Amino acid sequence: MEYFLQQLINGITLGSIYGLIAIGYTMVYGIIGMINFAHGEIFMIGSFIALTAFLALAALGITFLPLVLLIILIVAMVFTALWGWSIERVAYRPLRGSFRLAPLITAIGMSIFLQNFVQVTQGARVKPLPPQVTGGITLIDQGGTVVQISYMQLIIIATTTVLMIGFSFLISRTSLGRQQRACEQDQKMASLLGVNVDRTISLTFVMGACLAAVAGLMYLLYYGVIDFYIGFLAGVKAFTAAVLGGIGSLPGAMLGGLAIGLIETFWSGYFSVEYKDVAAFSILVIVLIFMPSGLLGRPEVEKV
Repeated sequence: MEYFLQQLINGITLGSIYGLIAIGYTMVYGIIGMINFAHGEIFMIGSFIALTAFLALAALGITFLPLVLLIILIVAMVFTALWGWSIERVAYRPLRGSFRLAPLITAIGMSIFLQNFVQVTQGARVKPLPPQVTGGITLIDQGGTVVQISYMQLIIIATTTVLMIGFSFLISRTSLGRQQRACEQDQKMASLLGVNVDRTISLTFVMGACLAAVAGLMYLLYYGVIDFYIGFLAGVKAFTAAVLGGIGSLPGAMLGGLAIGLIETFWSGYFSVEYKDVAAFSILVIVLIFMPSGLLGRPEVEKV
């Protein structure tokens, strides 16, 4: 039972990171109906920007951890948002009226470009970071078995919960959220009603990139090691989470992220770690067979 609880905590933590990345996928798809396959690389760039900011602040002698984390979070979100905005302008906006495959191919090309750009500029070796947030809370300690939730895990889960609630409120209750929902339903009609479609789509990419930056920082702090390839692996898992939860649904993206994280963690804990990805994708296939729209997705109605 204790081992199960520990794996549950680990799975929720990993799923929270996947969920943050998956929200970026589902927000873009919800508005323009296309998958931003460069979003995983935006997450990776956010991690590298956070690591660079860590090193810069250490060189300046700033060591007060709460202040350091706040500065790094702001810096990572700002620069990663610029990358997200650039991808929308370069890879999507010029091809918005083209056939649907064109921006998909461009996004894949942008993903490959970003991977190689970071590999050339930062090197192919892994980049370590010493643990910054240590310690934790012991939940169970009996018979030599310890169940503990670390402070870093608490930060990840709390941050994900707050961001999920905040973005749900933004989408459902604010003017920007209404504009995003209007663009999701009909971009041409939204434009006729005074909505700036280009600005709304750009802001959606920026918001998704900011979430990816937060996920990148959390990943760096939690695992303490990054490389240029983490964006591809995390991006594939987050995309799987978005599809599993129901692409286009924010709660679905978070639910899918938690599901993928828990499947991977429990499979690694009780079975062979080499087949954890097989287990996650198998569950995706089974769910989509019986629920083609995902766990919380809505069937897409074709406009005629």
